[in-house]
Amino acid sequence: MATPDTSLDALARDAVRYTLPLYEMARMRAATCPRRDSAGVFAGDGPESTLRWINTVTHVRALLGPRHRQVVTPNNDTLYTNAWLDLSHGPLLLDVPDCHGRYYVLGLLDAYTNPFGYIGTRTTGAQGGTWLLHGPDWQGEVPAGATPLPCPTDAVWIIGRILADGEADLPGAHALQDGIRLRRPDGKPAATVIDAGMHAGERPSDPERYAAIVNRMLSENPPPAAEASLVRGFAEAGIGSAAPLTPAQRTALAAALVQVDAELAAPRASALGGGWSLPVDIRTSFGAHYALRAEVARNYIGALGVEEAMYLMADCDADGLPLDGTHQYELVFPAQGLPQVGAFWSLTMYRKSDCMLAENPLQRYSLGDRSPGLRAVPDGSLRIVMGARGPADPACAGNWLPAPAEPFYVALRLYVPGTAHLERTFHYPAIRRLKEAS
Repeated sequence: MATPDTSLDALARDAVRYTLPLYEMARMRAATCPRRDSAGVFAGDGPESTLRWINTVTHVRALLGPRHRQVVTPNNDTLYTNAWLDLSHGPLLLDVPDCHGRYYVLGLLDAYTNPFGYIGTRTTGAQGGTWLLHGPDWQGEVPAGATPLPCPTDAVWIIGRILADGEADLPGAHALQDGIRLRRPDGKPAATVIDAGMHAGERPSDPERYAAIVNRMLSENPPPAAEASLVRGFAEAGIGSAAPLTPAQRTALAAALVQVDAELAAPRASALGGGWSLPVDIRTSFGAHYALRAEVARNYIGALGVEEAMYLMADCDADGLPLDGTHQYELVFPAQGLPQVGAFWSLTMYRKSDCMLAENPLQRYSLGDRSPGLRAVPDGSLRIVMGARGPADPACAGNWLPAPAEPFYVALRLYVPGTAHLERTFHYPAIRRLKEAS
């Protein structure tokens, strides 16, 4: 039996870790770019077409629930506004209206998932404005009244979050969404058709398809100059090369896709204690942390940098045991130990099996500082109960975050986190399993 080519195997794994974000971005572009434009015109000629409209703004008008399955680990606090850009044919103007004090952020991700830019209440204020978004090779004159915003790659994903305090607050959030527009500097419509090259449901399992998709993304969005030699080296594993995969490359890539996926799906150590970890710990770029970048792309794609939002995750309790809704857990914030945020915080429940919101009879998917039924005890501390069964005391019903009767995880989101969070001096309370009733 031939000895496996371990050097090729290792190179294939490195290539997958580096390029998985490109694949996931291509997949998300296929999933979220609309098939029809605002006039109802289809980009393609049927459901099997991979043609999509790009350079157009779309909105989710409702707070997300279990039926929404396009984005993993979605939040239940904000409305999403979405735009994919193709800047290869020139810059685009982005108009944003005054938000009238409502929290919002338009996070800009490059093709490698780096959250390189932010437009919103934290960074640019409440008054709105016009920004000229341009690719890395563009040179030209910035139109009067516009602020230039250079983008590292020609493919850009704008993923916006607009705060909505429940159903009654949706009209105000919709008005802000409606004022966000894209246009070309020459006055022509921004929207155009692009071949996404894939369908939304394709997962990175087939080495031929994986190589074809990431090779196209690499060609259209070259890596930074400092990483160019690294990427050229991946050609030996079939990544970044125009040649068809050899049998050895196909075998190595197939194994690498399985192995790297298992790595990225493995539970994280509770670096913050009490069951908590911080999987996305960057500001505007992952830099050379390619494994972390791949993990975030697989599990939390679209996540913002920590200055805008921190995502604390827990899938185990304080004793290191996996969270499971067949048990009950408590999380107690002391009176002086509530999250410190400039915008808002929330705790959201997810099924471990698919990283989606968990259906429950209360249709309650998160609790936070804006939840009307959440009650502190007389000493000022705040106790949240998690599990498929509610708390025995009816007075605590508003503090129950329902869980599925299966493995789950929770996300503690901190929008515009305070200094104690950013400097890692905040103490996160432990998730403790409650004793079973006899």
